[in-house]
Amino acid sequence: MISMKPGNPDRRLRFFGGLMVIAAVIFTGRLFYFQAIEAEAINKVSINKREVKRTIPALRGDIVDANGNILAHSVYRYDINAAPINVAPLEIVRNGQSVIISVEQQAAQIGQILGLTTAEVLDKVKGTSQYAQLAKNVDANKYRQLKKLDIPWLYYDPRLARVYPNGAVAGSVLGFMSQDGTPLAGVERQMNGCLAGVDGQETYESGTDGIRIPASAVVAQKAQNGSSVVLTINRDLQYFAQQELSHAVLNLKADWATAVVIEVKTGKILVAAEAPTVDPNATGESTEAARHSRIFETSFEPGSTMKTITAATALDVGKATPLTRAVVPQSIRLPWGTVISDSHAHPTEHLTLTGILRDSSNTGIIAIGSKVDKQTRYNYMRKFGFGEKTSVNFGGEASGVLNKPENWDGTTDKVSMFGQGVGVTPIQMAFAYQAIANGGVRLSPTLIEGCKDSTGKVTPVPVGPATRVVSEETAKTTVQMLEMVVQHGGIGRTAGLSDWRLGGKSGTAQIADGSGKYGNRYAISFIGMGAAEDPRYVVAVTIFKPRTVNNSIGATPYFKAIMKQVLQTYSVLPSTTKPVEIAQEW
Repeated sequence: MISMKPGNPDRRLRFFGGLMVIAAVIFTGRLFYFQAIEAEAINKVSINKREVKRTIPALRGDIVDANGNILAHSVYRYDINAAPINVAPLEIVRNGQSVIISVEQQAAQIGQILGLTTAEVLDKVKGTSQYAQLAKNVDANKYRQLKKLDIPWLYYDPRLARVYPNGAVAGSVLGFMSQDGTPLAGVERQMNGCLAGVDGQETYESGTDGIRIPASAVVAQKAQNGSSVVLTINRDLQYFAQQELSHAVLNLKADWATAVVIEVKTGKILVAAEAPTVDPNATGESTEAARHSRIFETSFEPGSTMKTITAATALDVGKATPLTRAVVPQSIRLPWGTVISDSHAHPTEHLTLTGILRDSSNTGIIAIGSKVDKQTRYNYMRKFGFGEKTSVNFGGEASGVLNKPENWDGTTDKVSMFGQGVGVTPIQMAFAYQAIANGGVRLSPTLIEGCKDSTGKVTPVPVGPATRVVSEETAKTTVQMLEMVVQHGGIGRTAGLSDWRLGGKSGTAQIADGSGKYGNRYAISFIGMGAAEDPRYVVAVTIFKPRTVNNSIGATPYFKAIMKQVLQTYSVLPSTTKPVEIAQEW
């Protein structure tokens, strides 16, 4: 039998004690290495894993009317989110007592604010995920109510929303935004450099549950909000005009209608109204055509409103006076066979230039206008603003159609005198009359007053130069002839107001069909100025393709209503003098 000697206990103890000391030294060394030498690098990695960067959206500036009324405004809306993994009863202290708010009670409170049932909220937050969306685009009022609940598993993502508090008022002028905040049309796009701010940025730390750690936010760059754009539009007049045009489109079964109101001595556009138009809050509910501004973007043949331009040209070059006589047949045949007729049947008449405007005679205006060579007439049309875009530089603006006279055929040479064979935009036609009302000086249109910063300083938008079109005497005489149109004209009389002297001219233009021939649809217009003894405002109304009337008498009620509202709004005193009577026949 073999016997073994027991080991030395002290020796074993020393051995294991040594191992422990070695392990402790290694552990301490590693701890020192991580805490002292590698601490900064480890901390960076840890922070990077917890750190979240967030863009702080800058508020887009307002668009306001001439009186400071807000037409477009940016507000914060909020996406309401939850972390289902953290959903739990909530312990609060109420009146010194600890109270437990169950998950069902919390869901009921949330649902009451968001318009959801308790069951709907519970269904959205069930599970163990870190993200669930309860609602999108919640307004600030509901957001504040939710914040007061102080529910730790709710969190909020702010988003900017563009709102237009007046709905469709000036919608086609204002333009609209895409869902991602890109300006797509109108002033929103044109003045984006003024309106858009500069986004800021902040970082914060989140826990493993994805929830933001309180007081961890560091703002790296503050958001700089955008500036405001001030328009020359009068919101209340704009609304009134749009209502009138909506009635016109409905009553006359027309495709569309426009109205422009101009302050004669400044060139400010007070109204740029259209129907149908777009509500920028709901662009999808309007047609593609309604999302554009026809006032700036659509060309049409103006018809007889152009006769005023032809008459003023003949006066200014000394080829006619208001009393210049003409023998006016109902129709004429041109040497190459084209027949030009007046819109109404009549025997051969003896009319002055004033009478030709009164009766809106095509054959008569050709008799007078032909005294002026076509190059001179073309030059005057250019000075009146036709054939080029305005200085407003509105997005998509059309220049109209005005070919050079060497490209006119014989028929175009004649019919251009009464507004066929040329194309104009409503804004061009309105400013041609502004020139006559303003003593012969055409001002460049002003739609945008300027960019207004947070201090209230307004940086004006550059405006194009003024153009002397006709002499002051010619302009005054032309206004007097236009007064005779309103006093004595068959259609003009329906545009008159009892308290104010007005001058104006109607237009009824056939619309060419797809084949290039003229069909049986018309663009009807009435453009006038008041009060005529010292014109302060021009109102231009155009109605396209009315189906219940075929002449411009359909436009006069709406011109009359808008003009009256304008004169009353700006407290223009009733006229106390009578028009200068000019003979219209001989």
